[in-house]
Amino acid sequence: MRCPRLATEKELSDFLKSVERRAFKRSIYHVRDEEAALDIVQDSMMKLAEHYGDKPPNELPMLFQRILSNCTLDWFRRQKTRRALFSNLSDFESPDDSGDFDLLENFTSHTDTRETESAEDTTRRAQVFHEIEEQIAALPGRQREAFLMRYWEEMDVAETAAAMGCSEGSVKTHCSRAVHALSKALTAKGISL
Repeated sequence: MRCPRLATEKELSDFLKSVERRAFKRSIYHVRDEEAALDIVQDSMMKLAEHYGDKPPNELPMLFQRILSNCTLDWFRRQKTRRALFSNLSDFESPDDSGDFDLLENFTSHTDTRETESAEDTTRRAQVFHEIEEQIAALPGRQREAFLMRYWEEMDVAETAAAMGCSEGSVKTHCSRAVHALSKALTAKGISL
């Protein structure tokens, strides 16, 4: 039986570069704090390199997702006694507007609708996105984590289960409850998706 080929330093480095931006987006979506998100991503990358850098290249993505989830949970545990867990998602925008991440930009189409869309439509769309953000933030932690991995990170059920350290059935349950809760809350506010 052949032993699997282990990742080279270059493969590990290339992998970390390829996931850095998405990991930061995911972390900031969870913790609502740029500095904390950077710390979480850096800690996750260091742990992967220190403890699992000698694993086969195909195992790195799942290991990293698991480490990132654990580092995020650790951050929440540390913050629990210091301050409230969640803040408004509009805090994502940097004060000088030079931040790379804009949640609304990720949901809008790539075509420029400024000429065809009225100011009223633009304002309404922004309000809808704000409501969606608030409802996602209000989900229980495990539901939000499963929802974001499945629909934001586009991970499949098996990958999500491995990253969250739970069964595939639990992932399906968390996602189902999250979708139901979001649908109910948004419908109550007159928003249909």
